[in-house]
Amino acid sequence: MRDSTLPAAHPAAGIFRAPYLWVTVGTCALVFLAAFESLAVTTIMPLVSRELNGGSLYALAFAGPLATGVIGMVGAGNWSDRRGPALPLYASVALFVLGLLIAGTSVSMPMLVAGRLVQGLGGGALTVALYVLVARFFPGPLHPRIFAAFSAAWVVPSLVGPFAAGVVAQVFSWHWVFLGVVGLVIPALAMIVPVLRGLDGSGEAGQPAETGRSEETAPPWALGRLGWAALAALAVLGLNLSADANIPAFPAATPVLALAAVALAMVAVRPLVPSGTLAARRGLPSVILARGLASASFFGAEVYLPYLLIDQYSFPPTLAGLTLTGGALAWAGAAAIQGRLGTRLPHRRAVQAGSLMVLVAVLLALATTALHWSAAIAIAGWVLAGGGMGLLYPRLSVMTLALSTREDEGFNSSAMSISDSLGGALSLATTGIVFAAFTTPVQSFSGVFAFTAAIGVAAALVAPRVTAAEPLDT
Repeated sequence: MRDSTLPAAHPAAGIFRAPYLWVTVGTCALVFLAAFESLAVTTIMPLVSRELNGGSLYALAFAGPLATGVIGMVGAGNWSDRRGPALPLYASVALFVLGLLIAGTSVSMPMLVAGRLVQGLGGGALTVALYVLVARFFPGPLHPRIFAAFSAAWVVPSLVGPFAAGVVAQVFSWHWVFLGVVGLVIPALAMIVPVLRGLDGSGEAGQPAETGRSEETAPPWALGRLGWAALAALAVLGLNLSADANIPAFPAATPVLALAAVALAMVAVRPLVPSGTLAARRGLPSVILARGLASASFFGAEVYLPYLLIDQYSFPPTLAGLTLTGGALAWAGAAAIQGRLGTRLPHRRAVQAGSLMVLVAVLLALATTALHWSAAIAIAGWVLAGGGMGLLYPRLSVMTLALSTREDEGFNSSAMSISDSLGGALSLATTGIVFAAFTTPVQSFSGVFAFTAAIGVAAALVAPRVTAAEPLDT
């Protein structure tokens, strides 16, 4: 007997047609709101910090959600493997909303940071629960399209989020940048509630709840992995704090603390990802590793590109920011193209092409800085980088689900999200240390782009290993 809330596999229908329409709109809306909130906070945080006299906690307001997000990812992954994605999704949205309410009603910086920590916990769990929902509800041929839609839902806020947040903060109050999102999250969740009722961890899509996995046969609670996740979160925070360390009597303290934090993160992440990930074993381990390396190379360089244009080329901030807009548009466009191509563009080829495009873009930024080339070269390169991320990001998500079973969809989805988040967080903290290590601006920018280019080389080398000896592509 088939549960009426779950569709038959009609991939030709498309993600914006029945029976997938409302699930597509609801999940994309949740991704959009999480992305909007992340980007909007960047715009208003200077104002918040000044009003709440919280300069000492400024960095923690950004690093904290990344750290607690790792814990949320592991918890949601384990819970989804045990009981399906419905309860983890409800819980993650509840935590996300609670964090928004705490931050939006804050009267002190510690209270705001506490809200951000809760928000990060819910946001990390939300990502994993949505990936498992995609695996359980959408047929495989539609996965490239739904993940392309997720990419667009994440990229579009980068075009409107900062400006919209500034307007809201100026016309109303910065509090409404947090509180206003709450009223939009609930309707987005409501769109997918009917489907969640049928996704309870049953053995096959569409089986009634009474035939599903019992408590005795469900995977155990992975409390050890939660402990490792907490340790990884502490390592991320430690690396961010080491970037701000200033101990005159011990000038070598900063690199030593940074290396210790990175080593701790590598130790902690091993139980949280598939075996062989750090060794770039073929198949799923390399898929997970490629995601982290691509994030580290792209986001580590992206933060410094507007800074370079403003500091070395005298661009006004608005014009410098348009560089990132160009990359975001290219990301969304490439994601849409790969989604339409489907299996006509083999997974491995998409990942290889995307990683090489990111590497070339970072090398162009390095050459522009070191050789004093025209800024137009670095700007054009970043459009190329955005296109590369649009190709490889959705495909790595598709491959993660394709290489997963129903028993480990949650674990593998959380591993991909952890690799993504940790890769970006560790890279951003390390580039801060690299930038401060040199004496001239040209050397500092060159050091950052050289470091992120080295990560890009590693991503390009791992890319061919995302498929096994017999490729999955047909």
